[in-house]
Amino acid sequence: MGAGGRMPVPASNKNQEKQTTVDRVPHEKPPFTLGQLKQAIPPHCFKRSLLRSFSYVLHDLCFASLFYYIATSYFHLLPNPFSYIAWPVYWVLQGCILTGVWVIAHECGHHAFSDHQWVDDTVGLILHSALLVPYFSWKISHRRHHSNTGSMERDEVFVPKPKSKIPPVLKYLNNPPGRVLSLAVTLTLGWPLYLAFNVSGRPYDRFACHFDPYGPIYSRRERLQVYISDAGIFAVVYVLYTIAATKGLAWLVSIYGVPLLIVNSFLVLITFLQHTHPALPHYDSSEWDWMRGALSTMDRDYGVLNKVFHNITDTHVAHHLFSTMPHYHAMEATKAIKPILGKYYSFDGMPVYKAMWREAKECLYVEPDEGGGSKGVYWYRNKY
Repeated sequence: MGAGGRMPVPASNKNQEKQTTVDRVPHEKPPFTLGQLKQAIPPHCFKRSLLRSFSYVLHDLCFASLFYYIATSYFHLLPNPFSYIAWPVYWVLQGCILTGVWVIAHECGHHAFSDHQWVDDTVGLILHSALLVPYFSWKISHRRHHSNTGSMERDEVFVPKPKSKIPPVLKYLNNPPGRVLSLAVTLTLGWPLYLAFNVSGRPYDRFACHFDPYGPIYSRRERLQVYISDAGIFAVVYVLYTIAATKGLAWLVSIYGVPLLIVNSFLVLITFLQHTHPALPHYDSSEWDWMRGALSTMDRDYGVLNKVFHNITDTHVAHHLFSTMPHYHAMEATKAIKPILGKYYSFDGMPVYKAMWREAKECLYVEPDEGGGSKGVYWYRNKY
């Protein structure tokens, strides 16, 4: 497991639960510029191909249609217990391929799909609405996440809390059963709770919701886009209601609901592991700058799912540096900038299920180092 830096993570005091030894990402200003990184990347990596981008949409939708066809045409013919095996396989496969669809819509939100903004927004609105995601609403808050990554005050998602702001009840979850419960709730309900109630998001002075055009997340000029996003969600919900009335709720849950639950779980897991790691720093306003924030993110290895998820998992550092770059060039770009990034590049090859458990155990809150010279740099701690 390599995390880029060369500073071992210490325990904050002698009585603290022992942490896994990792190499911290350097928190000093890097000795290179964004321009130098861009010059190292072959120019074609920044070119967006409408035809190639649509080929990935077609690829994913063909597989999703194939899985749907097999499930609806043949599963009812299977004798027990084979049907009880076939449905979970379908749910996992469909959930994985639809996560890839979600990632392509995410590309649209970054204007990485084509050279035409209206094409990107049209494709993104259709794909995300089909997965019950308010496209423009999410696009706006996600853009702010990229503008403020690693900031304790302004980042939009998975913003860590200092120890003083941790609810006392969470102390009783700092054990294996508590972690299982916390992870189960986070993976199943985390995404809808974030959209509806801004859970784990940036704190606002009043109620924040991705469906509210007048909420604090959005400015006046962004309200129309939020209304359009809501209209897309309402349209899909109406279609789903019609299907449920025709086919039955159980059929809809089996074909669409459970795969969507898996999609949502992957979204939360991927985002959580990209921005949560014992080696990653966070910054307050006295220390934060865009470059150090963008480098405070972690590439992960999901095995074969890296390709299924269009490499959003193992090229996230490059994505934060150059978010309009198409996903199909991100691997080449990552290889090009790694020699320049050096110890500032962060990658963890730990199996995802182990990493998920470790981060839930060791990344409970953040605090500055005791006696450290940079009080505005925060690191994860693992003991209440």
